[in-house]
Amino acid sequence: MTEIFPKITIVTPSFNQGEYLEETILSVLDQNYPNLEYIIIDGGSTDDSVEIIKKYEKQLTFWISEKDNGLYDALNKGFSKSTGEIMAWINSDDLYHKKSFFTVAEIFSAFPKVQWIQGLPDCVSESGKLISISNFKNWSKYNYFLKEYKWIQQESCFWKRDLWEKTNSKLNDSLKLAGDLDLWLRFFDYAELYSLNIILGAYRQRSKNQLSLEQMPAYEKEAEYILNERLKKLNPKEKKTLKKIISYQNFFCKIPWIRSKMYKNYLNNLQYPASIYFDRYSQSFKMNEN
Repeated sequence: MTEIFPKITIVTPSFNQGEYLEETILSVLDQNYPNLEYIIIDGGSTDDSVEIIKKYEKQLTFWISEKDNGLYDALNKGFSKSTGEIMAWINSDDLYHKKSFFTVAEIFSAFPKVQWIQGLPDCVSESGKLISISNFKNWSKYNYFLKEYKWIQQESCFWKRDLWEKTNSKLNDSLKLAGDLDLWLRFFDYAELYSLNIILGAYRQRSKNQLSLEQMPAYEKEAEYILNERLKKLNPKEKKTLKKIISYQNFFCKIPWIRSKMYKNYLNNLQYPASIYFDRYSQSFKMNEN
C-alpha cells in the first residue's frame, strides 16, 4: 500500500513562552512528517522566544513576531498564511506525541467522509512527563446543546480545510477565552467529530501562570454565553431531537428500570458517529459502521 502524505498545517501562537516553546517546536518538527507546513505567530515576546524561533526558522514555513490582539487574532494570522489540506494548532507550551501526524494523515486518507478528529485528551507535567489520559468519549452536537462541553481537547484536534472554509475560515477573535468552543460549534453544523482511542496531542499542566486554568470561571461564563446564543438558533428538527434527548434523560432519573430499554434510543438521538479503530491484523485503521 502506497502511503499518502497530505499537507498538514500546524500553527503555534506564542507570547513569552520561552521556557516551553522549544519543546513544543521540536514536538512538531521531530514528527519528521514529509509534507508539513509549520507557522509560528509570536506576539512580540520580550523573553528568549524569538531567539528560539530563529534557531529553527529554516524548518518553518512562516514566522513573525509582532504585537497582536490575543490568541485568536494570532491564530487567524497564522491560518491566513496556510495552505494545508489538514489543519490544527498547538499552543506554545503543549506537545504532540511521536508519529501523530502519520496517524492523522492515514485516517483522513482512508476515510474521505471524515472531516474532523480528536484523540484521547491527555496531559503532561511541566517537565513533559505523561501524567494522565482521559477515558474515551464520543461527541455529538447535542452534547453541546445540553451544555455538556467538557472537554473536546484542542491539542488533539485536526480538521480538513474544506470544513474550515465552510465555517468562515477564521476563529472569532472578538472572544477572549472560548474561541475553541465557538469553532467546535460551527464545525458541528457541517461535520461529525470522530473520537479516536489514540493519544495525539497533550496539554501541559503547569503549577503557575497558566491562563487556561486561572481564568476558568471567565472561560465558562463566555462559553455559557456562546451556547445560549446558539440555542436560540436551533432549527425545528434540532429542537425536536433535543427535546427527545432531555425526555429520555428525565426518564432515566425517575424510572431506572426502563433505562436499558430506552438507552439505545437515547444514543440514536445523540447521533454519535461510527467508531474508528486500529486493526492489528491488517495494521491499518478500520471504521465500525454499526
